Amino acid sequence: MKKIGIIGGLSAESTIEYYMILIKEYNKRKGGASSPLLIIDSLDLEEVVNLMKNDDWDGVFNIIFQSAKNLEQAGAEVIIIATNTIHKVFDRLQKKIKTPMISILDVTAEAAKKQGLKKVGLLGTIFTMQSDFFQKAFQRYNQEIIVPNQEDQELINEIIFNELTFNIIKSESKRGYLEVIERLQQEGAEGVILGCTEIPLLIKQEDSPIPVFDTTTLHTMAALEYAMK
Repeated sequence: MKKIGIIGGLSAESTIEYYMILIKEYNKRKGGASSPLLIIDSLDLEEVVNLMKNDDWDGVFNIIFQSAKNLEQAGAEVIIIATNTIHKVFDRLQKKIKTPMISILDVTAEAAKKQGLKKVGLLGTIFTMQSDFFQKAFQRYNQEIIVPNQEDQELINEIIFNELTFNIIKSESKRGYLEVIERLQQEGAEGVILGCTEIPLLIKQEDSPIPVFDTTTLHTMAALEYAMK
């Protein structure tokens, strides 16, 4: 298989999920004591978040670019960024490095398209919900993205950074998320994107009245499929 490089640490909890899904799924397919070839370059989340808060996306790009170069030098043959928000610089990064990358945006849009959905809600960090990179990606698949209102965005973001980043799971937070999903459904959302790789720690398909798209699992499985070709 091809060696998978992971830009991780954004946060550590979701990077662990990426690692475990890759390990378990590869072993399920190959059997025995098989495990996939992986390299993780784990970054400082605090440093990256501070740059995003200051709207310094050039600074963010420079950190992610260096991480990708580290992975290339370590022998990565395909690279994934184990977080949604940083995909804001995905296209810029792919143009600057030689190694193929797999976009969390494309694999999620393809999954929604397979279900025939046209209008999809988006949950994520406030940086993701208030940017347009998801919208632009989904437009290529003739799909519309809608986001929660400002108050709901602040709730979602607060839970991500104060709880899920540290694997703190609260029942009241789950209720809050489900209420947001219900409001998005009332606005016409046919499904909802768990557009932060920590959100699947809290929300599962069985919790939601409409389809949910677990970006962590979708992205991980797409990387594994590519690496095993």
